[in-house]
Amino acid sequence: MRVCAFGVVVLVAVQMAPAQIKVDPSRVSVDATGATSAFLTCGGVAGYVLVEAIWAGEIMDAAPDIGKRAVPGTIYGSLPARYNVSTASGTNGFTAIMSIPPSVTRRAYQVAAGGGPSVFFFVCRFVSETGGPDVYVPVTCELAGGGMRAPFALTNVHLSFEDGESLTSATEGGVVQPFMAVIRYTGTAVLHGRWEIVRPGEDPPTEWDLLTEASLPIEQRSEQRRYTVIQRFSDFLPPTGTYTLRGPDPSMLPTTASGLYLVLLRIEASPDAATVSDLAEVGAGPAPVTTGGVAGFPIPPLRYFVGGGTSEAVQHPITLLQPRDMAMVPSGDPFTLTWQGGVPGRICRVVVIDPMNRILLTGLLREGAVSYILPPWLWTKTDARNIAWSVESLDAGGNVVAKSEWRTLYRDPVASRP
Repeated sequence: MRVCAFGVVVLVAVQMAPAQIKVDPSRVSVDATGATSAFLTCGGVAGYVLVEAIWAGEIMDAAPDIGKRAVPGTIYGSLPARYNVSTASGTNGFTAIMSIPPSVTRRAYQVAAGGGPSVFFFVCRFVSETGGPDVYVPVTCELAGGGMRAPFALTNVHLSFEDGESLTSATEGGVVQPFMAVIRYTGTAVLHGRWEIVRPGEDPPTEWDLLTEASLPIEQRSEQRRYTVIQRFSDFLPPTGTYTLRGPDPSMLPTTASGLYLVLLRIEASPDAATVSDLAEVGAGPAPVTTGGVAGFPIPPLRYFVGGGTSEAVQHPITLLQPRDMAMVPSGDPFTLTWQGGVPGRICRVVVIDPMNRILLTGLLREGAVSYILPPWLWTKTDARNIAWSVESLDAGGNVVAKSEWRTLYRDPVASRP
């Protein structure tokens, strides 16, 4: 189970008697003002299914069920079923990544500021597949600052080029803009990782490939797809909550062949004394798991396009007109893309991609075309809230000789017609 959200709790389970379901650690520190991530190991759920995960201010005996459940009226929030991303892991176990959003910790903080307890509870409910009693497993969440006591976890990562965009272009043999990653986190640790490059023609990464290493079950961490390493880094992150990671020298990025390149930020697992999850403690594996750098979301790549025929591209640039960048567009109606320019005598191609750089649509148009109607079924090909589009001029061999910038469009959640 993988969750794309602000913070993470990871559970791992194995075969034991129902009453022996255990969790390690059973107590974690959380940021009192924002999102928090933690890695837990849970064991003993053979014959049980995790069906609910909620946060509550108080717990009580769950009799006639087993364990302790939330007290009615003290529930702060629950994990939506759509964010359930559990997967088999460990010795007859599974992992489950679940998010602790800032809204939950803010509510708990308000209770504590009003004189209430400075702890709240994360309660997982397991249902028997054979008709036995439900089992409730609580984890105590202790409010703390966002500093050294909180587990080291990433709560948001934003990659951009120097101009603030995540998409850019370069000429063959040219240099790409400088780029960076603004990282928000809890705790403190040394951030280990690497920058990788995906060249045109290589299979793109999946969302699973873009998760941080610490967000995966320990036996799956070596299975993520690897690409050419541009540079490695090990940077100390002080307990301040925000850090700007500068990318490598842009001259290190290849621009020798035309096509779409992806720049990936790969975050490796770091030792984290604030939260250690011991698989052996609950029978799910032989040793503690390195959990520093856990995140419940994939880190989207940067994209840059290298175009051939540089002289033609300079003389006949393609400028996108409508819709404007970051515009909201209808999801139930067709809508029109417009542009101007392009190389005379060359055919046009419209390219539409999703945030993971999967091509959703390509449209070949006659010479001189300056508009294209996107069909209403386009949004059925992706669950993403946004897409990106660009326009290219192609020579007789299908090579790109000029290319526009990329523009991002957002799906209007309200249908434009009944």
